[in-house]
Amino acid sequence: MSEDPNQASATLGDRVWELPPLILHPFTNDSGPAVLLQGSKAALTLAGMLPGEGDERDDLTRKLLESRFAEVRMLYFVGKDLLRWIAQCVDLVSRSDDTLSAMGIREQSFAALLVYHAPEAVRQKLHLWGVANPEAVFSRALGIATSFREVPSPQQLSDVFLLQYHRFADHLFACAQRLLPFTEITAANFSFDLYASGEYSRMLEKQWGE
Repeated sequence: MSEDPNQASATLGDRVWELPPLILHPFTNDSGPAVLLQGSKAALTLAGMLPGEGDERDDLTRKLLESRFAEVRMLYFVGKDLLRWIAQCVDLVSRSDDTLSAMGIREQSFAALLVYHAPEAVRQKLHLWGVANPEAVFSRALGIATSFREVPSPQQLSDVFLLQYHRFADHLFACAQRLLPFTEITAANFSFDLYASGEYSRMLEKQWGE
């Protein structure tokens, strides 16, 4: 269970802690978009919303499963970046003053900050990148990355899991958030920036050059 974020804001006042930047790395290959598009068409055809083009049902199901696995794989790597950032934030709190360390701010606090209370600039940047529902993407990425030590192979995942992975991921995230009590925090007191890895590298190179 989490404590009311309004109570945390009242305790912390108007002080703002600057968290490490969240850096997201490329997580797909050149064939990724094509596989996802094929999967979308297959799903619509199986649902009767697109006419079949001679594809057998088994072939359509195969394309859909391949697409779902590509989505799971992408979310896994996004989740690894998120978990790395959360660990950096926890380390910052552990080395901070007693105000934070005594408040029960832990991994789940930063996961909730990212999913539910991210700074507006971060949300706007995600929308510019075409992420229409960042809350679902980040929560499912965390659920999947928390559950697997390494990216699973297609043979390790059942068809049921692949077809309904979003439901499993939602519950996995919810389960992880309930493992320990934590204090929920918001962007009112914790700020961070978002970068693509290439963007961040170029920014550092520019600073070093100057």
